[in-house]
Amino acid sequence: MTEVCNVYEEHLDKILEAQAKLPDEETVLEVADFFGALGNPTRLKILLALMEAGELCTCDLSAVTKLSVSAISHQLRILKDRKIVAYRKEGKNVFYRLDDEHIKDILRTAMNHLSEVR
Repeated sequence: MTEVCNVYEEHLDKILEAQAKLPDEETVLEVADFFGALGNPTRLKILLALMEAGELCTCDLSAVTKLSVSAISHQLRILKDRKIVAYRKEGKNVFYRLDDEHIKDILRTAMNHLSEVR
């Protein structure tokens, strides 16, 4: 059971401080969409593979995840649209990588948090 206050009592100074520092609604929705993209097991597996390998083509990602290239392509489009992955073309191949170090930091932080002994 979740712990809650035994008595309902608002702390106006804290409420006003929190409200003043909240980002605008559009930003909140963008961040929620970003984390929603990370919340899919297939997309997370893609990201963890890219974090380890640095760069993989769609065929490599298909082999790693045991999914079709078409299925991988769909997931990569979602990640690309949210600026989580970037790509480059080399001949007939398309190679994907994490967009920047921030994505690695977020993934590492989440993995470290979950591995903590409580």
